[in-house]
Amino acid sequence: MNPGAESLSFQGHGLLDRRGFLGRSATALGSVALTHLLGREGLLAAQPDVSAVLADLAHPNRPRPPHFSPKARNVIVIFCAGAVSQLETWDYKPELHRWNDKPMPGGPAVTFQGPAGNLARPQYAFRPRGQTGKMVSDLIPHLAELTDDIAFVHSLTSKSNTHGPAENFLSTGFALDGFPSIGSWIGYALGTDNQDLPAFVSLLDPRGVPQNGSNNWGSGFLPATFQGTTWSAQNPVRHLSAPGITRDADQAARRLLGQLNQRHLEEHPGDEKLAARIASYELAARMQLSVPEISDLSTEPAHILRAYGAEDTGNPIKAGFARNCILARRLVERGVRFVQLFNGAYASGGELNWDGHNKLKEQYDRHAGILDQPAAALIRDLRQRGLLENTLVVWCTEFGRMPFFQKGAQGRDHNPDGFTSWMTGAGIRKGVSHGVTDELGRAAVKDIHPLYDFNATVLHLLGLDHERLTFEHNGVQRRLTNVEGHVIREILA
Repeated sequence: MNPGAESLSFQGHGLLDRRGFLGRSATALGSVALTHLLGREGLLAAQPDVSAVLADLAHPNRPRPPHFSPKARNVIVIFCAGAVSQLETWDYKPELHRWNDKPMPGGPAVTFQGPAGNLARPQYAFRPRGQTGKMVSDLIPHLAELTDDIAFVHSLTSKSNTHGPAENFLSTGFALDGFPSIGSWIGYALGTDNQDLPAFVSLLDPRGVPQNGSNNWGSGFLPATFQGTTWSAQNPVRHLSAPGITRDADQAARRLLGQLNQRHLEEHPGDEKLAARIASYELAARMQLSVPEISDLSTEPAHILRAYGAEDTGNPIKAGFARNCILARRLVERGVRFVQLFNGAYASGGELNWDGHNKLKEQYDRHAGILDQPAAALIRDLRQRGLLENTLVVWCTEFGRMPFFQKGAQGRDHNPDGFTSWMTGAGIRKGVSHGVTDELGRAAVKDIHPLYDFNATVLHLLGLDHERLTFEHNGVQRRLTNVEGHVIREILA
């Protein structure tokens, strides 16, 4: 070897002269820069280390950094329980008028609840809306006015055609019970900006709970501190204070109790259940001061209450849902990370939700009258206050409905093979319709997205990689999207 040659020996590559070394260095530096840019945009594949975002269970709500820069800081999910028909709301199918009252060619003879009847036209007129001309039903005139700001996904699919398991699949990524809900995953990953309120709140419909109840806001195998806190404007929380005890004295007592709890924790290092229990009690104590103030809607201006329909004495259920919508806005205004807002409650026969098997139009007239004005007012209010720039609003339902009526009935059966949900707000493209069902609305045929993709997109907008947000349970690295899911990038701004 010539001692005057400027060369370096790379293991496995022999000798490399200076020019080669500089060339390889430039490539390496370019790769580092590309990796940084991809990581910043959340476009890197999952890393070999898929360990979960670690949560300090002594301070479970403490804000934690996301995987990459988020578009949204908060989420409000409007969950319409009972499976809203896409054919009466968002997915216009003019062919159903031509085929009305005729058998569906090649259609199933029997579906979830029994024999299939003939095809049925939409029960409401559709008309073009806004600058995009999106065809939306007259059933929901207030929400229809907002379509220029919404990204629709018309090609969602579920793994179940039964309400309970389908609610599970939407909320937890699994049809079976026992898995964490999306709000719990998000609270576990990110914490929240307000330490006097929970990271995850579920606002229950004034009529009750959805069919699978607490599974929709449960923490599953995540620490119990990350489950959703159920709440309703119908049951305001009152101040709980002893007579003669001032606020300063109360806070001093809590500080002393906090010091004693900290000493107890130090005597039991590594006891995660103890840490979580103490943290939950401390949050409950702080909520005695924070929650009554948020629940008191008497401070809202009269024009806001009117806009939401919160004082509709002719429809007390609508007024109750409207007050929950105002409460949702107040919660994200104060930094609550994830708010689940239910519309519809379980009852046999679907009288209290969107399960339109028998008298669909009669039921939908009632349910839309509860949903439409308050939900639209919530979005407008968030936008007017500048909150929509950082808040993702999601409208969803567990599956859709069939294009034909059930035999002998005036309603549609369950359909998990093609239905619509949508998003608006932080990080979302405006006026987009993505995915297609067939000409009769029976099944998704283009850009098909299982609900895994929908949930992966919500996590992505919060700066979370759904493949890296994991928790080891029974020797398995579990995640919200199981081993599936892709971000729906076509609806991202």
